[in-house]
Amino acid sequence: MRLAVAQIISGADPAENLDLVRDYAAEAKAAGAELVVFPEAVMRAFGHSLADVAEPLDGPWAEQMRGIAEELGIVVVAGMFTPGQGGRVRNTLLVAGPGVDTSYDKVHLFDAFGFEESESVDAGEGPVTFEFKGTVFGLATCYDVRFPALFSANARAGAQVNIVCASWGAGEGKAEQWDLLVRARALDSTTFVVACGQGDPETIGAGSAGAAPTGIGRSAVISPLGTELAKLGGKPELIVVDIDPSQVNDVRGKLPVLANARHFQGSAKP
Repeated sequence: MRLAVAQIISGADPAENLDLVRDYAAEAKAAGAELVVFPEAVMRAFGHSLADVAEPLDGPWAEQMRGIAEELGIVVVAGMFTPGQGGRVRNTLLVAGPGVDTSYDKVHLFDAFGFEESESVDAGEGPVTFEFKGTVFGLATCYDVRFPALFSANARAGAQVNIVCASWGAGEGKAEQWDLLVRARALDSTTFVVACGQGDPETIGAGSAGAAPTGIGRSAVISPLGTELAKLGGKPELIVVDIDPSQVNDVRGKLPVLANARHFQGSAKP
C-alpha cells in the first residue's frame, strides 16, 4: 500500500487550511498514494480560539474535506475540532474517502509542559480503528503517543498500522522524545506507525503561538520492528512511502509481544 504523509503548517483560517488539504492531497494522489495523513489541528492551529470554529462531523468544513477525498479518490486523515460540553471542544481526527468515513476523539489530553488542553477540550471515550482495502488502521493524536496501551489496544483490535497525528510542542528534549516514542509504539504494538506532525513555523518565518504547541516536524513512518522507513525535517513537505501490511504477521510470529503480554491489576505486594 502506498501512503503519503503531509507535514503542513496550518494557521488560523479554516478555509485556507482546507486549501492546504486540497493541494497536498492532490499531490499525494498524483504520486500514487491511496491514503494521505495530515497532522492534528489542521482545521485551526493551536494558539487560536477553538470553540468558534468547532463544528459537527456533518458540518461544512468536514463535508468539504469529504468532498476533496471523494473527488480525488483518496482516503484523507486530518485533525479538526468538534463541539464538546460546556463550551469545550473535542480534538477530533476525521477519516474520509472511498468507502471510509469515521472519526476519533483524542483520549489523552495534553496537560503537561505548561499547557492545559483540558481547559478547552473534552477527552474522547476510547480507541477507534478502521479498515481500508483489507488493512486495519488505528488512530491516535499527539500526547496519545506517550501511552502504549492505546496502541496495543488498536493492535488487538486488528490494526496493522497505527496513525499518529500531532502538533508536537518544542522544548528541551522534546524532539528526541518524539523520535523515541514513535519508534517505541511501533515495537510495543508490532504495527507500522505513520506519525504526521505539524511542521516547524520557524522554517517559514512564522512565530510561535505563545505556550500553545505548534509543531517541530519530524514526521516519520516506522516499521513494526522500530526501523525508520522515512523521516522528514522541520519544513512543510509531502513524503510518499510504500508499506506491506502483510509483514506485520511475520513480525508477530518472531516477536509475539502482544500474545506474550501479561496484564496486571492493582499494586504489587511489598
